[in-house]
Amino acid sequence: MFYVYILKSVGVDWRYVGYSSDLKERFRQHNNGKVKATRNYRPFELACYIAVMDKETALKLERYFKSGSGIAWMNRHLLAER
Repeated sequence: MFYVYILKSVGVDWRYVGYSSDLKERFRQHNNGKVKATRNYRPFELACYIAVMDKETALKLERYFKSGSGIAWMNRHLLAER
């Protein structure tokens, strides 16, 4: 299994989209400052994740969520405040 995940920074209005085969460990790495791209935005909460069967699908989904229409869809359907 691979996971496409969305992190929300607790301190500022900032999100990060990534993928991993080990979601718990990758989340730990983000919060411990081991990931250069997210180091300055810690701490994080896991806003959402989607499990898929293969790496190729995870990469395509991650790329989509980083596109303009993917960001809009993600905000409307996955991150909407209820």
